[in-house]
Amino acid sequence: MKMIMFDTQYFWFETFSKNLENVDDIEKEEGIEDTAVIFLHVEMEDENRKNKVVKAAVKNFKWYLNKVDKNRIVLHSFAHLSSSISSPEFAEEIISEIKEKLQNKGIEVHTTPFGYFSQFSIHVRGESLAKVFKEV
Repeated sequence: MKMIMFDTQYFWFETFSKNLENVDDIEKEEGIEDTAVIFLHVEMEDENRKNKVVKAAVKNFKWYLNKVDKNRIVLHSFAHLSSSISSPEFAEEIISEIKEKLQNKGIEVHTTPFGYFSQFSIHVRGESLAKVFKEV
């Protein structure tokens, strides 16, 4: 899994078009202030190490939230960080597990609709830690 983590003042998204046939029809628009936004990419090799990847992702996200002093996070599936791509079903499953584990730790978690292209606006802070890349 690859992830880019952003410390943002504001993140806004709106569904634009469906890119997977087997997902529900959703029209959603949401703006979230003062949040960490995670663009994450689930890779094919993650399918053989699911538990390790989920655990490492949750650990990294908690570390990042602590560093940027946030308790709110947005998970956005972004399948453009690697040429290795997991099945959509697996990616959706792993994101759902990460979301549940973070919520169980008292973190407010938002997700963009899986299987959709979204338009978005993001105001990333300027500090060095406002933009962090991790690979697990």
